[in-house]
Amino acid sequence: MNKSVLLASALVLAGLSSSAAAAEGWYVRGEAGTTTLEIDGSEGDDDTFSARGGYFFTPNVAVEGFYTNYGDDSGDGVSIKASGYGVGVVGKKNFGPDAHTGFFISGRVGAVHIETKLGVEGVGNAKDTSTEGYAGVGVGYDFTNNFGLSLNYDYAKTDIFDVDAKLKTATLGIEYRF
Repeated sequence: MNKSVLLASALVLAGLSSSAAAAEGWYVRGEAGTTTLEIDGSEGDDDTFSARGGYFFTPNVAVEGFYTNYGDDSGDGVSIKASGYGVGVVGKKNFGPDAHTGFFISGRVGAVHIETKLGVEGVGNAKDTSTEGYAGVGVGYDFTNNFGLSLNYDYAKTDIFDVDAKLKTATLGIEYRF
């Protein structure tokens, strides 16, 4: 996937959002947790955070855009830092008395553009980018029609300097719906 596909997806998202202004509504969410970066059998983990926002067209379907800082890891003179932004579709099923209350399960899929910076002591720095698919699941509780908390797990497989890498992210999320 390339940048033009990501841009086209963002434009579709913007068009759908403005044409469905009377539907369910906007939301913002913040997530914080840990990302494990696995490269060629080696693993490292660090704190991560994500800022997300989107629009629920129905109580069960939303589109969202996001930025995630996957963190950085270093050791033996090598440092790696990863971040990404993307767009996706969210599915959510609440088990409470209202459309947005009670326990829920959720899933999300989409595309993420990942930027990876690599530093090698005494050699220098390099940057690589990749646009890949991602998938995630979550469980949580919506306390009101506007406010909820969740535990989330996201997975993305990417290519860093022609080496396969996996980003496995576990977060606690807080969401506010307008």
